[in-house]
Amino acid sequence: MNKDKLILFSGPASNELGNLIARHLNQPLGWIQVNQFSDGETSIEIAENIRGKHIFLIQSTYQPGNEHLMQLLLMADACKRASAESISAVIPYFGYARQDRKVVPRTSISAKLVSNLITKAGADRVVTVELHAGQIKGFFDIPVDNLFAKPIFARHIKKNLKKKNLKKNNFTCVAPDVGGTERARALGKILDCGIAIVDK
Repeated sequence: MNKDKLILFSGPASNELGNLIARHLNQPLGWIQVNQFSDGETSIEIAENIRGKHIFLIQSTYQPGNEHLMQLLLMADACKRASAESISAVIPYFGYARQDRKVVPRTSISAKLVSNLITKAGADRVVTVELHAGQIKGFFDIPVDNLFAKPIFARHIKKNLKKKNLKKNNFTCVAPDVGGTERARALGKILDCGIAIVDK
């Protein structure tokens, strides 16, 4: 991709990460204006010409999840209406991911709804990190790149074990629920240690 056609925008939830990515790519962040009306509504304005450009929107949807999700949707919609060539939503924390199935009757499958909203808002691709469940990728009708943090965690843990002179039988990888079992098992395999699962 031609670097001149690439523009990075960072939403309010991910300014620090956006700046780190921009520095790493030696690419300035695009100028986006986020305002809030007195009734709480959010207003987004793309403050530069992005016609024909490839846009990367960096915006996590951690708490307050509804506010950050709405900002992401409005950012994507603004870019679409400004004739961007493509829009990639980079979502380090994908909110509503734990609501990926019906556990009890008459509940929403929120992860599917959020996937539909992001697509409808104008995103052509989604990049996220360690989705709660792999099937969420199938909720989207656009390509999804789910990045894995396990190698980074493993490096960090090994480094600290060496510093503290600990052996592998001195620690355990714990999954906070059944949904995290696969991730804990994969990390445990890399570190060659045991795993435990919290049964809620």
